[in-house]
Amino acid sequence: MSLARNIDLLRRLPRLDGLRFAEPGRGADGLSPLQEVTGFGDNPGALRMFAFVPAQLQRPRALVVVLHGCGQTAAAYDLGAGWSTLAQHYGFALLMPEQQRINNANTCFNWFNPEDTARDSGEPRSIRAMIAHMVKTHRIDPRRVFITGLSAGGGMTSVMLATYPEVFAAGAIIAGLPYGIASNLREALDGMFHSPARPSRELGDLVRSASDHRGPWPRVSVWHGSADRTVNPGNANEIVKQWLDLHGLPELPMAETNVDGYPRQAWWDKDGETLVESYAITDMAHGTPLGLADNDQRYGIEGAFLIEAGISSSYHIAKFFALTGWIADAATTKAEAKSATKPATKPAAKPALSPAPHLARSIRTIVAAEPAEPQGEKARGFDLGQIITRALTAAGLMK
Repeated sequence: MSLARNIDLLRRLPRLDGLRFAEPGRGADGLSPLQEVTGFGDNPGALRMFAFVPAQLQRPRALVVVLHGCGQTAAAYDLGAGWSTLAQHYGFALLMPEQQRINNANTCFNWFNPEDTARDSGEPRSIRAMIAHMVKTHRIDPRRVFITGLSAGGGMTSVMLATYPEVFAAGAIIAGLPYGIASNLREALDGMFHSPARPSRELGDLVRSASDHRGPWPRVSVWHGSADRTVNPGNANEIVKQWLDLHGLPELPMAETNVDGYPRQAWWDKDGETLVESYAITDMAHGTPLGLADNDQRYGIEGAFLIEAGISSSYHIAKFFALTGWIADAATTKAEAKSATKPATKPAAKPALSPAPHLARSIRTIVAAEPAEPQGEKARGFDLGQIITRALTAAGLMK
């Protein structure tokens, strides 16, 4: 397909200006189903709250908190990383806090400011209030709350896991930094660019001093590109050391495997449950790795700091959170079949799905009446994500 044809197709998409990423936090003009929530409680960090709750929720109900990176918004990162598609598919609630420029000119979460790294203060308290609102409003099981984030969002994920460890069952940090290594901008830059090594006990004590909690500690998944020039890959090792110390695990990996072509290290407890895992995405720069999931679905599309790497980090993180064992469509089909066996009763109608945030799906609908699910996309002769990105850039809709 020519670039001109791509641009023409993109112009025919409804409300395309939501892709400019200038203000996509307001729902990305229908491309992301996120909706803003106001009046959620204390907000000393002056953050915005966006959420998505699909019609079907697995039981017990679960919540995933997702924190975007610098220069991104909640809806833009949702579109890129595919979290609302995962939430729709597997039936869990989604909370995506959003930074404002009044707090940080680059819309980075302030993972290094003392007032934003302490329990019951600043941005952590705002995010905690959002979680409490979601748990109460949507009857979320408090034992099934998870958190993940990219870059500065990864740094804030470390902050939340350290300051409110009792809130989270598990967390995943992508291209982030360990908790407590910086209390000002100079120290933050030193950690980002040089990642000085610290003793494991010292790293663990930084978390232990953040609250009165003494365990059990959240499980942690760590992701980092080996060619990252924005956040030194050594930070992944430091994060792993920090949480191994908290869990009382040895630094030597208990298992080293290969997942979708990338090395994964894992540590588990006496019951065989994985407590810490680490993925090294070789030759990848700074960003969230994208690719086909185990179910042959593609979650998210390429963009700034959203990198095609042949592995779906969002899917594997959801799997680490134990959220992929239940599928919304399968549950609906089972309910319909059960209802259909009852005499004199109409078959239950399948709930209408919320607008899918998968741009490739919309383009396929315009080009030809193809199935909505991206089956077989891997075998196509072109990469939809790259085509979309190039077209948007050429049209001046994306930098």
